[in-house]
Amino acid sequence: MTIKARTELEGITPYSLGQTIEEIKEQYGIQTVRKLSDNENVYGTSSKVREAIRIAAANLNFYPDGLTANLVEKLAVHYGMEKKHFIVSNGSEELIRLLARAYIDKNDEAVMAEVTFPRYKTNVLIEGGKVVAVPLADGRHDLEKMLDAINTKTKMVFVCNPNNPTGTIVGRQDLRSFIDKVPKNVLIIMDEAYFEYADSDEYLDTMPLLSQYGNLVILRTFSKIYGLASLRVGYGIMREEIARELHKVRDVFNVNQLAQAAAAAALDDQAFIRDCAAKNSAERQFLMEGLKDLGIGSFPSETNFLYAYTDRPVVKALTENGVLVREMHYSGWKEAFRITLGTRKDHEFILRIISRIFHERAV
Repeated sequence: MTIKARTELEGITPYSLGQTIEEIKEQYGIQTVRKLSDNENVYGTSSKVREAIRIAAANLNFYPDGLTANLVEKLAVHYGMEKKHFIVSNGSEELIRLLARAYIDKNDEAVMAEVTFPRYKTNVLIEGGKVVAVPLADGRHDLEKMLDAINTKTKMVFVCNPNNPTGTIVGRQDLRSFIDKVPKNVLIIMDEAYFEYADSDEYLDTMPLLSQYGNLVILRTFSKIYGLASLRVGYGIMREEIARELHKVRDVFNVNQLAQAAAAAALDDQAFIRDCAAKNSAERQFLMEGLKDLGIGSFPSETNFLYAYTDRPVVKALTENGVLVREMHYSGWKEAFRITLGTRKDHEFILRIISRIFHERAV
C-alpha cells in the first residue's frame, strides 16, 4: 500500500541538475569538460577563504554558532546597517523557503515572473499557496502587469533583479515606482543574487529603501561572485519584525561553521570581488559580441551568464565537445540556453566550436 504524500506535492518535480562531468566524459569519450551550466564563479574564491577554513576546521566537534554572530556583525559593518536587519541562511534559497513557510497560508497568492528562478514557485506551492505567473516582456519582468496581478489574496511578490535565467534588469525608475505602488501588506521580495555583477546605470540598489518600505525584503548570496557555492551561505536584509518571524521557522544550526568562517573572510576581500566583476564584464561583452557575429542572439545581461537563442542547432554540439550549458526553451527559438561566463580561453573555444559546426552544416 502506497503512503500518500501531501496533496500540495502533486505536480511538483525535483530541481533538474543535469548530467555530471564524469557522465559527460564517459558518454562522449572526452577528457576536458567546461561546466558552464551552473552560475558559478570561474575565478574561484578569495585566497583568504582557504586560511579561514583551515582555522575553523580545528573545531569540527562543536556545533556552529546558531546566531551566525560574527558574520552578521561583518555584514552590518559592510553595509553600514544595524545587525537586527540581517539573517544568514543556508544559501538564499533557504530564505525563500522560510518566507513561504512563515507567510503563505493555504490559497494565499504570490506574484512572480513566468520565467524566473523556479524555487519561488515550488516553495509557494508546497505551503498550499497559489502562484500567479506574469509573462516576461523582452526577457524582463513586466512590472506593470505584475502590479495588475496583485489583489486582496496576494501575500508576496518576487522580483529577481537581475533575473535568472535571462540576466536582465528592470529600469531604476520603473522598479522604484513599482515598489512604491505595491500595497504595504504585500511582501516585496527582491532576489539580488547577482547584484555585484550589475554595472548598468539603470540598476537600482534597493538597500537605501529599507528604511522607507517596511514590506521590502532583499536576498543576497555568497554563492555567486564570492565563489562559495559549495558552502551554501546566503543572507537577507529586512525589517526586524520580518526577521523575527523567519527565525521562528529556520533550523537552529542552519549554516555550518566552515561556511560562516569562509563567508566572513570572503567579505573582507572586496579587492577580489572588484577584480571578478571587472573580468566578468569584459568577458560578458566578448562572448555576447562573438555569439552575435555568429547569428546567435542574447538578452542584455547584467550577470555572470548569458541567455542565448538561435534557430540553429548548438547545444548538442557544445555538449559533445565538452561544454555544458543549460538548455531552456523559453523564447520560442529552436535553441535557447543559459551559458555561464567562463574565461577568455573558454569563450574562444566555444566560438570556434559553434563557427565550425555552422560552417559544416552550410557546406
